[in-house]
Amino acid sequence: MAKIAYILLCHKDPDAVIKQAQRLTAAGDYMSIHFDARANPEHFARIKDALKDNENVTYAHRRIKCGWGEWSLVQATLYAVESAVDAFPRATHFYMLSGDCMAVKSAEYTHQFLDDNDVDFVESFDYFDSDWIKTGFKEERLIYRHWFNERTQKRLFYWSFNFQRKFGITRDVPADIQVQIGSQWWCLRRRTVEWVLDFTRKRKDVMRFFRTTWIPDETFFQTIVRHVVPESEIRSRTLTFLLFTDYGMPVTFYDDHYDLLLSQDFLFARKISAEAKDLKRRLGLLYAAEGVPFQISNEGAGLFKFLTGRGRIGRRFATRFWETESTLGRERELMIVICKKWHVAKRVLERIRQVTNVPAIEYLFNEEDTPLPDLGGIQKTLGKRTRHRRALMRMLFDYYETDQLIVCMDPGNIELLKDFAEDRSVTRMLEIDCNFSEDYLIGHAMRVGLAGDQTSTETLDRLLPTIRNDMVFESDRIRDAGFENFARMRESVDVDDNAKALSRFLSISVEQGREIAQAEYLFSD
Repeated sequence: MAKIAYILLCHKDPDAVIKQAQRLTAAGDYMSIHFDARANPEHFARIKDALKDNENVTYAHRRIKCGWGEWSLVQATLYAVESAVDAFPRATHFYMLSGDCMAVKSAEYTHQFLDDNDVDFVESFDYFDSDWIKTGFKEERLIYRHWFNERTQKRLFYWSFNFQRKFGITRDVPADIQVQIGSQWWCLRRRTVEWVLDFTRKRKDVMRFFRTTWIPDETFFQTIVRHVVPESEIRSRTLTFLLFTDYGMPVTFYDDHYDLLLSQDFLFARKISAEAKDLKRRLGLLYAAEGVPFQISNEGAGLFKFLTGRGRIGRRFATRFWETESTLGRERELMIVICKKWHVAKRVLERIRQVTNVPAIEYLFNEEDTPLPDLGGIQKTLGKRTRHRRALMRMLFDYYETDQLIVCMDPGNIELLKDFAEDRSVTRMLEIDCNFSEDYLIGHAMRVGLAGDQTSTETLDRLLPTIRNDMVFESDRIRDAGFENFARMRESVDVDDNAKALSRFLSISVEQGREIAQAEYLFSD
């Protein structure tokens, strides 16, 4: 009988991790957990304490900081797999999971399915011949070296890429390797996992190559498994059911999707909404049940495509995307940095990126050229962003696969602030209170068209008090609104006070807040 070692990569929601581990191991299976080293250490301590007596749970022998698109995700997986191989000698299969996955079949059905199918399940298509990559980099992922995180170090990422392209600094794919691509949600037999680990120890050249490819979690295991296992023993599919919208975002499943999920020819599903309490309860009971028959119709992907297609031609059965997605989600936290000096807010954001792993976006409702991912066109203009602000924000949460997101807003965006504060998500705000010198006010007047190079000193003397009072008025309106979870960072106070404000805003330690706040250049003009 198959016994599964689940490989769980996670970075949030310790209570959900604990429940998932308890549920899956109660059926006699195992779990190896890698909890992101960037995450709250108290959350990891809570997980370890709750599962300390569970002999079927182990942890990656080394925890590292993970970032989207980086080698760190593959390395964390390898650490967790190595620990599972050593801790669970009776495990016959190794199944990759995320914290948003849940079983949609019983343990009894799952074990029998794996017994009946003595193959490896890993979605793997020829990298160059397939159309798995729809837009963006393709060959560029491989032939150039990528040392920086595209989402948190965007300027360095693209500077490095453009430098290599300009001077023709490319590299070859290892000669005996045929690169494959596919979903990272695989299920591999023990023999295959041992072969892969042996390959990683012997082929240092291939390891060096993948360490600087972009998004290697979509290529590494997919390629190596094909290299070490006969093709006849591989099924190029995932056993985890997932769908993507036309915007390239993963579809989230809710309470009313229970029957649909059970009828799909998959063992797990991703993503299950944190708000789908009843769905989670029912699926949890299902995994432990015995003798449950499953009628596989497998219509999920086709039905989703059909309904969304009908919507595009105006003959839809359900509400449009931006109507159904009118809330950010109760489980999410939107953190808003409010500052009139945009360069100060951007510096604070850069420091936050260096200390935390929370995605942070600059003035997306104020600057047209703010770097944003391609979200199907909704991000192209300030007008579209503002009109569909909640849909835009929800898509950004999905794009970054996060429940925490930081954005910058101008104090003049009071209506936007009120709108987000009324959402069911948790909204946190950090106002950065700056001192405004006369030179800064003159520069601001010129930037917004209230003054020019030829404006007289007398006119400026009359204008500047009005501009200063207007800035004070905007700040007063924000405080008068009585927003919950509101903190203030001030140029006029010491580092310790600002560290405490950052600690409350970001839910981090005061020491981490001090690491952000102590940069001397934050408030300089």
